[in-house]
Amino acid sequence: MQGLGSNMKDTAVGTNKYLTMSDEEQSKEVQKTIRREKISAGIRYTILLLVGGLMLYPLFWMFSAAFKPNQEIFTSLNLWPAHFTLEGFINGWKTGTEYTFGRYIFNTFAYVIPKVLLTVISSTIVAYGFARFDVPWKKFWFATLIATILLPQTVLLIPQYLMFREMGMLDSYMPLYLPLAFATHGFFVFMLVQFLRGIPTDMEEAAMIDGCNSWQVLWHVVVPVIKPAIISVALFQFMWSINDFLGPLIYVSSVDKYPIALALKMSIDVTEGARWNEILAMSSIAILPSILVFFFSQKYFVEGLSSGSVKG
Repeated sequence: MQGLGSNMKDTAVGTNKYLTMSDEEQSKEVQKTIRREKISAGIRYTILLLVGGLMLYPLFWMFSAAFKPNQEIFTSLNLWPAHFTLEGFINGWKTGTEYTFGRYIFNTFAYVIPKVLLTVISSTIVAYGFARFDVPWKKFWFATLIATILLPQTVLLIPQYLMFREMGMLDSYMPLYLPLAFATHGFFVFMLVQFLRGIPTDMEEAAMIDGCNSWQVLWHVVVPVIKPAIISVALFQFMWSINDFLGPLIYVSSVDKYPIALALKMSIDVTEGARWNEILAMSSIAILPSILVFFFSQKYFVEGLSSGSVKG
């Protein structure tokens, strides 16, 4: 109580002191405050720009090195090429096989798009069931689902490989996206469940009173509300899948089915000097889809990571 009284007294003294100032003194005080805030903001933004520049420098270097001759790449750290050339893109697109790099880009999207769609659909349905329905042993099954997040994926490689081998699915994209039809990514289910728990059920109850069944409520009421979280799930899965190397390496063996990751690895010849300008040029092309998708969905991505709410 004494501390509170002392603080209130100091505040009152400061307020009285400000009121006794002349208009000129008050104006000077306000200008000093604004000046201090501008200096503080300038320091913060300067630090952020420096840190951001350090983090983005490797990316800028990769883009610039794609336009350099092979002998210039590791002799200079300058971002601007001394000898500008497009040979890296021209020769890199042709690749050293009978297929162009466009074939490998097509192969990548041939399994990434089904992977994203199946992840979104299955994770949304399972998360809706956990968040809205009282099923027997629900807490046990949810705890089991969360436990799978802690399980290293490498532990499952051998049993999954043997299973898909017996099913005759090797050298195809089926092992890469078929398991996701059963919501095997516990992280996405957990994220959607947490999002749904922060949303009131008033609109869902009103829809049920009007005669909607559970599927109609999910599609017409729940999905529009949790759209930011769904886009976040799709964005995460897209970036993880397009950069996946181990999965295609295990299940895909034909060169004509190679995705981008395996095609880039194939470009590095261990018997000769690698043509790094070609590799970096194709890496620059390969990273563009992830960058474009992220920037176009950045707004929803930020909203999806925050807690859900009903907006009127």
